[in-house]
Amino acid sequence: MANKILVIEDQDSIRTNILELLDAEGYEVMGAENGRVGVQLAREFLPEVIVSDIIMPELDGDGVLLELRQDPATATIPFIFLTAKVDKSDLRQGMNLGADDYLVKPFTQRELLEAISARLGKHSQVSAHYEQKLDELRNNITASLPHEFLTPLTVILSAAEILTLHSDKLTVAEIPKFAERIRTSAQRLLRLIRNFFVIFSAGARCV
Repeated sequence: MANKILVIEDQDSIRTNILELLDAEGYEVMGAENGRVGVQLAREFLPEVIVSDIIMPELDGDGVLLELRQDPATATIPFIFLTAKVDKSDLRQGMNLGADDYLVKPFTQRELLEAISARLGKHSQVSAHYEQKLDELRNNITASLPHEFLTPLTVILSAAEILTLHSDKLTVAEIPKFAERIRTSAQRLLRLIRNFFVIFSAGARCV
């Protein structure tokens, strides 16, 4: 499957040239004419790399990057700035927001392709490492699930059985104690189930 690249650039000619170049290189491309549309497309299509101009209407490049870095779904997408600015303070601002690379206009086709390739390679390594750690965690959880689930469930069933079958033999003080065992074990079981779904849903989003 081709890597998805989002190009956010308000100048039609530049955006079209970049999209045509990347399409010819086999990438799946999409373009946005301003920052606001770019944020929407990034959240909808989750590209592998975003290439964005800085000075744009609606929302500038810094604003785009800030919004995407605050959204867990887009926070780790590699971000390459296209800029005519060369002032170090401007570059530092973008880096502080989380930019991964800069290309100063005018740039060559080779520079653009190499920057994208480098970001894809780095992102792939990070994703592979994360997936490996997630697999290890899932395996550990799966191995311990029978015991972790059965322990509170056994307490719930045994306490419920005593209350159901032998309530006439229990004292007034004992009944609340068995009810509290059921409540505590049920809460533990609920936490386990919630943690289970959080971890496995996180793995599904990475696939």
